Amino acid sequence: MADQSTPGTSAPSARTAPSPEASSGTSSPGDAPQGVMSRRRLLGTAGATGLTLGAAGAAVGYAAAPSPVSTVPLPSVGADMAMFHGKHQPGITTALQARGHLVAFDLTAGAGRREAAALMRRWSVTAQRLMAGEAAAHEDTDIARDAGPSSLTITFGFGHSFFARTGLEKQRPVALDPLPDFSSDRLDKARSDGDLWVQIGANDALVAFHALRAIQKDAGAAARVRWQMNGFNRSPGATAEPMTARNLMGQVDGTRNPKPSEPDFDGRIFVPASGTPEWMANGSYAVVRRIRMLLDDWEKLSGKAQEDVIGRKKADGAPLSGGTETTAMDLDRTDADGNLVVPVNAHARITRPDQNGGAAMLRRPFSFHDGIGADGTPDAGLLFVCWQADPVRGFVPVQRKLDRGDALSTYIRHESSGLFAVPGGAAEGEYVGQRLLEA
Repeated sequence: MADQSTPGTSAPSARTAPSPEASSGTSSPGDAPQGVMSRRRLLGTAGATGLTLGAAGAAVGYAAAPSPVSTVPLPSVGADMAMFHGKHQPGITTALQARGHLVAFDLTAGAGRREAAALMRRWSVTAQRLMAGEAAAHEDTDIARDAGPSSLTITFGFGHSFFARTGLEKQRPVALDPLPDFSSDRLDKARSDGDLWVQIGANDALVAFHALRAIQKDAGAAARVRWQMNGFNRSPGATAEPMTARNLMGQVDGTRNPKPSEPDFDGRIFVPASGTPEWMANGSYAVVRRIRMLLDDWEKLSGKAQEDVIGRKKADGAPLSGGTETTAMDLDRTDADGNLVVPVNAHARITRPDQNGGAAMLRRPFSFHDGIGADGTPDAGLLFVCWQADPVRGFVPVQRKLDRGDALSTYIRHESSGLFAVPGGAAEGEYVGQRLLEA
């Protein structure tokens, strides 16, 4: 839980600007089959009244279903749409969504490269259609038939074991080597790793579940679910003004995330077009961790003690050294007794890039709550997802530093882990991973 803010954590305005993926997309979503009315057409407005997507006023005219009953435009949350095609896959720089599902699959016995390619082709078609607010191509469940796209994104990645199972060991990136062991790990192997990984996010719970169900059904006989986790964030519009998200500890979570506007953003987060292996051009590496928060212990601390653990004020996320949330932290400031205002083991101090050789990662997490144990202890915490061009230069050095003395480590437990190679976005006419599977 590094001290870096997640992009787009603010509540959108009445019309939200398109995500970076949407602006980089090279194609419009596919049309529904002949005779099939898409949800976008059904819920659109007539003629030139199209739904306005984005503050720039990019109007998309949707033909209304022929009906004597006049149609009503979708509210902005339902109308927001990310593009499937683009330089990068969606779900990386997309604004935080209210609902999320993370799911890992293992290829079944006998399934190899050919079956994996067919599966990725099916998944890509389904992702494109659902992200456009259309029904799945086959046997749609109708779970989300009344909803718009709701910022749905579906992102795909490959685990270390995928390459041996498909005979593609020579194409496995060095950056995908297993993560080192950390002393704070309490990992459940059954809920870690996997051949294939899928991240689903949306601003509507039914839209997100609809996508999860479609992806699971598409797996067919080629792959089986290894593990699956559900997450959530604050809903768009829940706050009076845009603000950084909070986690289940009540802390403003992540003020120093790299921002796409920064000149070195792409170099830190995405594999360059000239990188190796070639099929990972414009891709990224996702570290996924289920981090249990020991909330009963945390909530016994005073507000001041909690702030000392984090290094920031709980009310507004400002550094203990003074200022506002975005004020640079003064690591050398001391109080009247000569003590550091930001404790030496404060989480925000330890995770700073300038304290870790410039290491940075783009955090894009979901919170989770999976029930309450017999002893009354909540099974809750953070589905930590971070993105970087190379985990050896991103996640690993920061986690090693945390492992050596982070004050927060007493109140969290790392329970599962995975590392996945997420290839660049699919061009029009391609499926995700095609450049690997058909090389």
